[in-house]
Amino acid sequence: MVEINVEVVGDVSLDNAGVHMDMSLIRVLIVDDFEPWRRFISSELQKQSNLQAIGEVSDGLEAVQLAKELQPDLILLDIGLPTIDGIEVARRIREVSPKSKILFVSENRSRDIAEDALRTGASGYVVKSDAGSEFLPAVKAVLQGKQFVSASLTGHDSSPPMNDHVAAIRHSHEVAFYADDSSVVEGYARFIESSLKGGNAVIVVVTESHRASLIPKLEVDGVNVAAAIEQGRYISLDAADALSRLTVNDVPDAARCTKVVGDLIMGAAESVGGASGRVVVCGEIAPTLLSKDKDNGEGAIKFERLWDEITRRYGVRTLCGYLSSAFPHHEADPVFQGICAEHSAVHGWELGL
Repeated sequence: MVEINVEVVGDVSLDNAGVHMDMSLIRVLIVDDFEPWRRFISSELQKQSNLQAIGEVSDGLEAVQLAKELQPDLILLDIGLPTIDGIEVARRIREVSPKSKILFVSENRSRDIAEDALRTGASGYVVKSDAGSEFLPAVKAVLQGKQFVSASLTGHDSSPPMNDHVAAIRHSHEVAFYADDSSVVEGYARFIESSLKGGNAVIVVVTESHRASLIPKLEVDGVNVAAAIEQGRYISLDAADALSRLTVNDVPDAARCTKVVGDLIMGAAESVGGASGRVVVCGEIAPTLLSKDKDNGEGAIKFERLWDEITRRYGVRTLCGYLSSAFPHHEADPVFQGICAEHSAVHGWELGL
């Protein structure tokens, strides 16, 4: 059980049995696209006499609208949502319902994602797998104006209040499966925009067509790409060219990967040296290898494994993108399962993940 040091604030008092308010109910909005999980959360809330679920919603845009209409006291928010992701939902809710407290409840275990979530002004982040022991302590902490982060993310036995600069290992290696090329560009653009605004250096190693589409998309969204390039914070490479430098006979070479990828990361890191930013990557090298030879799934998996080992040393955050059409029978596809296993988080609603 996570121990929380609780202080009484205003009319709210907390004890080990639950949450109690002297004057009124705590009105809770549940935002999650997995219906069984919403049922679980609702049942947990019903056990607390002063917590009341006033609405459930599964879509990101609908969540923003409902928050605006209901002005809930507490919002339980997942990361992976249809339409827009939970982090963007939180940003928009801060504008339309600024008094609502937000507690993220997600299966995503990336510490970088948790950092990004807290930077929206959210009060906490609970990993769903840990919710059995941490959900109510997290609610208690949030209602007391404290921050709460799952112990499995902080690496501690308890979750003390944390600020926006969460002290955690920054490495993550995530994969997203997209329905089509336009979805790939849209997903990368959101990732890059958020990363650049956060003061990070971004390495974009994607197909030539995606490279060509990304810059105008980013500029339409208000990103000054030219300035980022001049600052050395936007580095764009062709995935096919990178692949030729990292493989021998279409097999990833560990020595080459270590040297080339390491030098690339260190070069990008110089642009944010001494700052709070770090290096993030959009990568399509393994997907390019797989598209070149559909029977080379072993090579793609090996590259993903090498990439994870190398970037872990530098604390890099990576988002890999695959077209879902590459895995028409993903549930029974060992290559798909192997690729997912090499990543810290898997995204892709069209695959039902």
